Amino acid sequence: MELRVLRRWGAQEPVASFLRDPNTGRIYRRGRLLGTGAFGRCYKLTDMSTNRVFALKVVPRGRLSGLDQWEKRGLPSRRQVEREIELHSQLRHRNVVGFHGHFADQDNVYLVLEYCSRKAESQKNLGNFFITKNMEVKVGDLGLATKVGPGGHCHGGLCGTPNYLAPEVVSRKGHSFRSDIWALGCIMYTALTGFPPFKASPLPEMYQNIRDAHYPVPTHLSPNARRLIAHLLAPNPADRPSLDQVLEDDFFTQGFTPDQLPSQSCHTAPIFTIPQPLDKLFQKATQLFLAMAQHRAPRSFVPKMPTAPAPEDPLKTPREAANEGLSHPPHKAEAPEGETHPQVPYLETPIHLLLRRSLRRHSPGTEESPGIPGNGAEMATRLLQNCLDFMPAGKQDPPGQQQPVLWATKWVDYSNKYGFGYELSDGSTGVLLRDGTHIALQPALGCISYSPVQGEVVTFTWRDIPDSLATKVAVLQLFTRYMQRWLLEGGNLPTQPSLNPGPGFSLLHFLKSDQALLLLFSDQTMQVNFYHDHTKLLLNWAGEEPLLTYIDQERRATSHPLGALQCCGCSEALRQRLCYTLHLLRTF
Repeated sequence: MELRVLRRWGAQEPVASFLRDPNTGRIYRRGRLLGTGAFGRCYKLTDMSTNRVFALKVVPRGRLSGLDQWEKRGLPSRRQVEREIELHSQLRHRNVVGFHGHFADQDNVYLVLEYCSRKAESQKNLGNFFITKNMEVKVGDLGLATKVGPGGHCHGGLCGTPNYLAPEVVSRKGHSFRSDIWALGCIMYTALTGFPPFKASPLPEMYQNIRDAHYPVPTHLSPNARRLIAHLLAPNPADRPSLDQVLEDDFFTQGFTPDQLPSQSCHTAPIFTIPQPLDKLFQKATQLFLAMAQHRAPRSFVPKMPTAPAPEDPLKTPREAANEGLSHPPHKAEAPEGETHPQVPYLETPIHLLLRRSLRRHSPGTEESPGIPGNGAEMATRLLQNCLDFMPAGKQDPPGQQQPVLWATKWVDYSNKYGFGYELSDGSTGVLLRDGTHIALQPALGCISYSPVQGEVVTFTWRDIPDSLATKVAVLQLFTRYMQRWLLEGGNLPTQPSLNPGPGFSLLHFLKSDQALLLLFSDQTMQVNFYHDHTKLLLNWAGEEPLLTYIDQERRATSHPLGALQCCGCSEALRQRLCYTLHLLRTF
């Protein structure tokens, strides 16, 4: 019976080349056939007055039953089409095919819909998903959509794509929101493998596999993908996650997610070469940009941010190890007679600046541009310049002490998309966002702090976070999870429970060269991380006397009053780093 109906539909006269909407008077030109469904066809449609392109869904009146429910042959009722129009016309969402109107004549019912121009090719097409020219995915064809009844349940009929039906639907216990979660599991499985989890024939065997949630698990699926699919395809509806829980799953929050898929994804699997950790990608990209700007070949060296100290080479002297840590060996030039300034090993080596970002000093639209360094860079420059100007030559560092300091133990640079994230030694985390604002999580204070500009901060509890900051809080959580899970701390410094940032603490500036990372914080602390040998400098001038902390290659931390170094001198390795830091500061 059903085959005879399909032949009758195929033998009907095509839809008229021009159609008029009697409600609006608009004239449309029918274009090529886009697709054929069980109960209708879809054509390309052009509004003759505006040349705007739509999709036209055509449902023949002769194929509509007079019953409110589905007939045994599976034909839609008039009421069902009316319900589809009613529901679809009320939906406004970026991922739902837009509804632009409907009309009818004596032969057909016409639905004017958003036109999605892309065609996805796969082993098994997801028939109700469409792709726009901007590679946005849209859900369409709401012929079986309905509103849930009391208690969140719908009718108990058996309708829909057989191999996407949930166990409770197969058992005729009714639909619910949880049934849609099951369908999402089928969709995810199909999208990742190219075929549905449950084969469509023979039907009794397929229905039993659905009830048992028995499906093959390809070995190429990641653990996070397998785990999420198993949760979505739980036989008991109560065991399936909610939509919010799905979005918070590790499959979506961990690893790399592109902003947008390339158009080639419609017919070819995209290839993303994203090295780990993430900062290597961005350093390589900025190096390439710098090389192009200077009309020279890109540098072959890509800085690597290690998460653990490199093993010590017993065949190298401390001097050789220190020199190897900075990619250019120190150059000792003879000073002119009467010259009292110390030699700067990096004076003849230009700073290859890769990236610089700052917390805004003023709101957008004011006279001063955002991102201009303030007194932090100026003060650090003045302190180091005075120290180096009067520091005598020395062979070793003076005796120091272990002093508790607040510093960034972890960091990750994703500033081309989100921002620069860091974790402090007290467990606080923060992100200098791409738009020049700053957001931080401070567990000791139990709050989120947000700085739209320098010197201005507002704090919120988790319950009081405004909707306008929801996206930025999500970015902060993303960075926090990534650093806590994947990154190791960069040194061993004594901790002090009372040493934690105040609510106004923020990262004011960060600067990346091809050899070091420089951070300037609002508590009058500067930190410099040297890539190659993992050494670090911390300079804090908030107290009565500026304090310099040096973390060596073995992650041992020693603190010195800056005045003691100025009087007694220091080792060549520490002097080199002080000189390079001074040159970095001068690039602000």
